[in-house]
Amino acid sequence: MATGAVQMKTDFQEHHSFEMSSSVHHTSETTKIVGGKYPGDSPQKLRDPNILWPFANCKLNLVVLMQWKHRPRLPSFGPAPSLKYPDAVRCLGRGSCCVPAASLSAQWPRRWRRRPQRGGASSAAVTPAAASLARRAVRGARLRSLARPGSPAVVGAAGNSGGPSSCGRRESSSVVESFSMVSHSFEIPQGESIPEFLEKPHPLTAPVGDKAVFRAKVQGNPKPHVTWKRESGIPIKEGSKMFFDSINKEYILKLECVTPDDGDNYKCIVSNPHADIIYTVSLNVAEGQEKMDFKKMLKKRGAPAPKKKEKRVVDEKEMLEILSKVPKKDFEKVCMEYGFTDFRGLLKKLKEMKKKVEVEAVRIIKPLEDVSVKVDTTAIFDTILELKDPNTKLIWLKGDEPLRIQYSLGKYDTKQMGTKYMLHITNVNESDMGTYSVFVGDKTLSAQLKVIDEPLKFLADLQPLKITERQTAVFEIRLSKKVPNFTWKFNGKELKRDDKYEIISSEDGLTHTLKIKDVRTSDMGEISAEAGELVTKTDLIIQRTPIKFVRNLKNVRVKEKGKACLDCELTAKDVTLKWMKNGRVIERSNKYTMIHEGKTAELIIDDAELNDSGEYMVVAMQDKDPTEYYSNCNVVVDERFATVKSGMSDVQAPTGDPAELCVVLNDEKVEGVWLKDGKEITDMRGIQIVKQGAVHKLIIDKMGEQFEGKYTFRSKGADSEATVSIADPPVIDPSVLEAFAAHPVTVKAKQTAYIKVPFKAKPLPKVTWFKDGIEVTEEEKVVMERTNDYALLTIKDCVREDSGSIMLKLKSDCGTAFAQLHLNVVDIPKPPQGKVEFLEKSGKCVKMKWKAPKDNGGKQVTHFIIERRISGKKSWIKIGEIDSKHTTFATDKVEEGKAYQFRILAVNSEGVSEPLETEEIFAGDPIGTKHKVDGLLEDTEYEFRVVAVNRAGPGHPSSASSSVVARDPIKPPGLVKGLHVADSSNSSISLAWQQPDEGDLPSGYILEMRAEDTKEWSKCTKIPISGTSYTVGGLQERQKYFFRIRAVNEAGVGEPIELKEGVLAMPPPGKIGEMLAAVNAALYSHLVLVSCLPAGLMPEAAWMNKGWV
Repeated sequence: MATGAVQMKTDFQEHHSFEMSSSVHHTSETTKIVGGKYPGDSPQKLRDPNILWPFANCKLNLVVLMQWKHRPRLPSFGPAPSLKYPDAVRCLGRGSCCVPAASLSAQWPRRWRRRPQRGGASSAAVTPAAASLARRAVRGARLRSLARPGSPAVVGAAGNSGGPSSCGRRESSSVVESFSMVSHSFEIPQGESIPEFLEKPHPLTAPVGDKAVFRAKVQGNPKPHVTWKRESGIPIKEGSKMFFDSINKEYILKLECVTPDDGDNYKCIVSNPHADIIYTVSLNVAEGQEKMDFKKMLKKRGAPAPKKKEKRVVDEKEMLEILSKVPKKDFEKVCMEYGFTDFRGLLKKLKEMKKKVEVEAVRIIKPLEDVSVKVDTTAIFDTILELKDPNTKLIWLKGDEPLRIQYSLGKYDTKQMGTKYMLHITNVNESDMGTYSVFVGDKTLSAQLKVIDEPLKFLADLQPLKITERQTAVFEIRLSKKVPNFTWKFNGKELKRDDKYEIISSEDGLTHTLKIKDVRTSDMGEISAEAGELVTKTDLIIQRTPIKFVRNLKNVRVKEKGKACLDCELTAKDVTLKWMKNGRVIERSNKYTMIHEGKTAELIIDDAELNDSGEYMVVAMQDKDPTEYYSNCNVVVDERFATVKSGMSDVQAPTGDPAELCVVLNDEKVEGVWLKDGKEITDMRGIQIVKQGAVHKLIIDKMGEQFEGKYTFRSKGADSEATVSIADPPVIDPSVLEAFAAHPVTVKAKQTAYIKVPFKAKPLPKVTWFKDGIEVTEEEKVVMERTNDYALLTIKDCVREDSGSIMLKLKSDCGTAFAQLHLNVVDIPKPPQGKVEFLEKSGKCVKMKWKAPKDNGGKQVTHFIIERRISGKKSWIKIGEIDSKHTTFATDKVEEGKAYQFRILAVNSEGVSEPLETEEIFAGDPIGTKHKVDGLLEDTEYEFRVVAVNRAGPGHPSSASSSVVARDPIKPPGLVKGLHVADSSNSSISLAWQQPDEGDLPSGYILEMRAEDTKEWSKCTKIPISGTSYTVGGLQERQKYFFRIRAVNEAGVGEPIELKEGVLAMPPPGKIGEMLAAVNAALYSHLVLVSCLPAGLMPEAAWMNKGWV
């Protein structure tokens, strides 16, 4: 079996067409045509015997183009082939239809087929019988056949699959254009699609040495992949370019300097996971040679035809009709046959007759119309014409210049769909505007092309950019269209591309990017983008690079009269440094030497004295950066001793932990013995005795009750004693702490509150109770008890003032434990606040207003009771109740002219408060008058009362107002200065500060604190502090606390100022040094010193021998 591809186009006089691209399967009996499509004609139009299939068992690519004006008669020999067509045709969209595979077939007698010769090319692809049939059946038809390059040529000879071709190169200039598709998916998910051509490639004809450019636009989801190939299988020649034009969204194949070898059918293959679509177009390379004459190539068979007799035509009109139907080259020959000798006269009359016919040869159904399109789109001019001669050429012009469509590289393209003729102009711009015309026959049609240019705008404004110095700042802006004069500016000055500034524009010219490299503080300013008169601006903010300490200050310990060196290394050179001791700036002097070289800073203290001990700090600052960066350390100056001796210290260790006793002598050769409770230790399990030179140790592996007691180290001339005991820190059950935190201890007023907290500890800890941060002391109503396993606080006859935060502190040498709870004493509410204000006192209504109670008694106030009594009577009458949300009440139970007195009582779940009584009022009195009193003495206290006057005379004066002092308004105080830590211990922290410089003088200070693990601030005192120092007690050991303070006066409360860092509840480093000052030992081989330090951060220690570390 051999296969081939057949492509046919047939034009009939009735203006019908049929196109088919399919595979043809040849067998010995039947040829089947598979996959044909016929968008414009009925299948019956194909049932014609003049479509010949003279090739069998050959691989061919045959293009047959036929045109006739009279339907040919069937040949007189042999039966005609029969064609079978399917009943159903499936639509592919875009005006194409597809016949199902294997449904179209053709059959003809065996004698129509010709088998190729074995072992080589067949002698003739078109048999004499077939050629005679073609001459007789197709009068005036033009048949052109084109074989695939590299395969046998159709005209003159055809090769089979077993032998070479007799013609090596394609010589025809036929135009080939075909489409095929291979589907991969039975179902396509929603939102996805097969590939599709938006604009297909067009066949090209190019002269030798010119360039050929194929263009295609495609779409599909997922995005398709586009490749180009030659149909013959020969690789596309080197130097050709296949690329994607991102501006016009086109896939392009560009062949430079074409040669005849480049002539071929080129396939554009578009693929995605759902389907492959292939569009094949031809490239013809013109060499300037004469076209092959198919008639001349056919071999004559048989004797020459007898010479026809000369015909005589009597009527000249009949002769003109005959000449109008024959080609020009045969005019003279036909005239001679009919005996007409006046050839030139007939030719002149024939031309005049044709002009008359041409006047009616073009009929305009739809003229050209003006077109308006946007920039970078495609403009289409279309007209509908009825042409008597379908071969009439149309000439398109822009203005007076014809359009060179073939050399426009796809800019211009003409298309025809039946009687509709179109001109496509792609990627239009303002230069394409003008008048476009088409000449057809003697008719001229014109229309205007108007290009609409969208306004220029920024698709988004520039946004402010905040960046750290030494980095790269990037600004990007996108325009609605491309402009030639886009500029970047800094503070109004145009920027040019250099090492500092990198200016980038996208390929489409719409996106513009500015990169500023290695930004510095001098680069801060205004960045603007300008496109013509369009401007957008933003700010570039440069942050200084934070200073870091590569090497921090380290704690230093030196002996008296020694030299202390403090050094550090920073990440920056251009910084300003200052040195401080205990918060005060150190000035350069003979005692202090300050060195700053590059990134290294050093402070040298010569001839160190005892008072040089303290906290030292170096502060680094840089320009345009308000932050201060610092590093601190502690310097300890020890007294000098001639010899060092060290004895044992009492040891307390938790159960199960190791414990160690150590004695250091001044002579490593001295021996000693260990005693427990006066008895020598010889062999006791769990105890190790070690001697290392002058160091003697007793090590207890795991602490237990059997190891508690008094231990003695006894040697010649030296004794040392110490006590070993179990030291388990106090522990409170976490479930108890959770219960206290979740549920406050609630007790009613006048009852007794019992607060019991169980714990475990050995030795027994010291018990301290605190209320609202203040230590509780025993008194008549407060009793504190402690047993071996619990602590009890008893408060008798509780009142509302006893409510508050209760804290239990259990402290021993082994540790500290805390329990926090809240005591809530519930009682009746306090009476409503303030003086009752009467909003109305008419004869029909009295309306009053008051303030809610200051204390609700620990329970929510549910409502208020309002009572009234008539002046002169003792009994009170309830006139109403009102919800606690409201503090106003109105009653109409009054009579004009009568005096009344009212009282308001607050109610909660515990009962009714004391009443708030009003003064006597008269129903009908006017209210709401105001008066300003001038001429008062400053700092003098005044009271006021009012007397009502009418025609009858003055009335009784009102009760006196509350006293008020006449003075000018004052301002609230400013920020407190110099808040710092004065001292600290394991349970307290002392703070000191200075008065603020701004605002009026404060009357007191509000000091607030919070622990490190909470964000809520609490007041250290109930009332403002009158002095400039305060000690906060009841703190948890080694817990970090934060403090802030605000000044207050009669005008209000000032802004708070907070300590920069938290403070640990522990002695300052200087006190730790005092505890170690008395420790000295002479070092011979090595020295081990055990010392119990107060709780707090572990200091860095440096041990020295004779002044050397």
